[in-house]
Amino acid sequence: MNKKILKNYLNKIENYQKHNKLYYDKSSPIISDREFDELKKEIFGLEKKYSFLKSIKSPTNSVGFAPSKNFEKFKHKVRMLSLSNGFDKEDLINFEKKIINFLNEKIYLEYSVEPKIDGISASLTYLNGQLTYGVSRGDGREGELITNNLKTIKDIPLKIEKKNIPHELEIRGEVFIEKNDFEKIKDKFANPRNAASGTLRQKDPKETAKIPLKFIAYTFGFISENRFKNQSDFLEELKSWGFLTSKYNKVIKGIDELLKFHQQFEKKRFDLNYDIDGLVYKVNNLKLQKRLGFTSNAPRWAIAHKFSAD
Repeated sequence: MNKKILKNYLNKIENYQKHNKLYYDKSSPIISDREFDELKKEIFGLEKKYSFLKSIKSPTNSVGFAPSKNFEKFKHKVRMLSLSNGFDKEDLINFEKKIINFLNEKIYLEYSVEPKIDGISASLTYLNGQLTYGVSRGDGREGELITNNLKTIKDIPLKIEKKNIPHELEIRGEVFIEKNDFEKIKDKFANPRNAASGTLRQKDPKETAKIPLKFIAYTFGFISENRFKNQSDFLEELKSWGFLTSKYNKVIKGIDELLKFHQQFEKKRFDLNYDIDGLVYKVNNLKLQKRLGFTSNAPRWAIAHKFSAD
C-alpha cells in the first residue's frame, strides 16, 4: 500500500517539477494556472495525510525556479515567497483560523485586499532614494539581477524625490503588459504573462525597452526605518513616492465581506485591460504580519483567493 502511495506521490512531484520549469523558467506553461494550483494542492494533501512522504523537490520546499545562468545572481534580504492559494469559503475560514490559533488570541482581523495581477514579480532596492538594484523573484532566496531591464519601465521611478524616504527600501511589485499592447506582439508569445517574462529576461535592455511593460507596486521586502502601521498606509505612501498602485485596493473586515467583494470583482475582471487571476488578502496590521512570519514557502498573513478558470 505504502509503495503505491509513494509511487503516486513521486509521479505528482515529477509532474510538478516539469510544469514548474515550464511556468517559471521557460515562461511557456502547457497547463492552466488552475491545473497547476490543483497539482500543488494534491501534493500538499498527500504530505499532510502520510507523514512518510517527503521530497526536497516538493512545492513545500520550493518557490519559483532557480535563477537563470544568463544573469548575475542577487540574494534577497527578505525571502520573496509565493502565496498560498484559496478557492472557496472553507479555504478562507481555515486561513483565518490558522492565524488566530498562531496568535493565540481572539481578534477581529482587517485585511488589505489587492487584485492579483498575472505578471512577473520584481524587487526594487532604493538606497537614499536612488534605484540601485532590480531583481527577479527567482527561487525566493535569490533572483536574477535585471536592474537595467527594469529601468526601461516608465512606471518605475529611478529616483524617489521625497525627504521621508527610508535610507534603504526594497519595493516589490508586478511587471505586466496590458492587453491592447499584447495584441501587437501576440504572434511572438503565448500570453501576456509570457510576454512580460520573456521581455524582462532579454540580455539587451534595448530589446526590453521595445515592449511597453507596466509595473504595479504592492508591498515592501526590506525597509530600514518602518514607520507604517498598516499595509494600506504603505500603499498610500507608494503613490506619493511616484509608484503606480491598483485603484481597486481596499480594506475589508470579515470573511463574508471578502467573499462578497470577490464575487463582484470576478464579474468585472474581463473588463480590465490586464489579466488578474484572483485577489490577495493580507492582514493589514504590519505588527501582526511580523508576529505571524512565514512558513517554509509562504507568508502566514496572506492568501491568494483565486478566480474560477477562464
